[in-house]
Amino acid sequence: MDDALKERAARQSTATVHEAAGRIGALPAALKPLCPDQKLSGPAFPVKSPPGDNLWLHRAIYRASPGDVLVVDAGDAEYGAWGEVMALAAQVRGIAGLVIATGVRDSRRMVEMGFPVFSSKIAIRGTGKDPNGAGTLNQPITLGTVTINPGDWVLGDADGVVVIPAARAAEIIDKAEGRDAAEQAIFARLRAGDSTIAIYNLPGGEAWDR
Repeated sequence: MDDALKERAARQSTATVHEAAGRIGALPAALKPLCPDQKLSGPAFPVKSPPGDNLWLHRAIYRASPGDVLVVDAGDAEYGAWGEVMALAAQVRGIAGLVIATGVRDSRRMVEMGFPVFSSKIAIRGTGKDPNGAGTLNQPITLGTVTINPGDWVLGDADGVVVIPAARAAEIIDKAEGRDAAEQAIFARLRAGDSTIAIYNLPGGEAWDR
């Protein structure tokens, strides 16, 4: 993705991109930002980490490139696998943010730092660092029904996270912008007194559109 396309992608909402992509790429609904104002946009750096262990996350911070988004499958266990120290290390490295299927802690401090974190829960329970723990860096992972490949584009906002294939990014962003334009026309009709039933030609409109 060139810089212009990256900027266009960053302006889109996750719901619009999900629809424009053909309703693919929505990560599990439990993955939400630490605060609604946080947004995320960047290429995926997938990480597989054992539950209750964050050594592979430390490694990922120094293997990922500036601008990457760490997308982590950590077994969605009840651990605080990421916190303020790691967030600062990632921020210094230029990493764009974190999506992690497990818990995080130091949540308020990370919000204050301005480091975008999307997690499945907040949990204070600490983790280990097993040097023999099985994990992967920058290899495909699956969260829910979505397989995330290195370089796929990650978007996050208050509604959640969507991941789109890198090869389709330009096409999907074009369609997302088209949907936005069409919605503006719908908003104008609603403000003028039209109904959603008439606009979308919903079944049974004759009985309800009065």
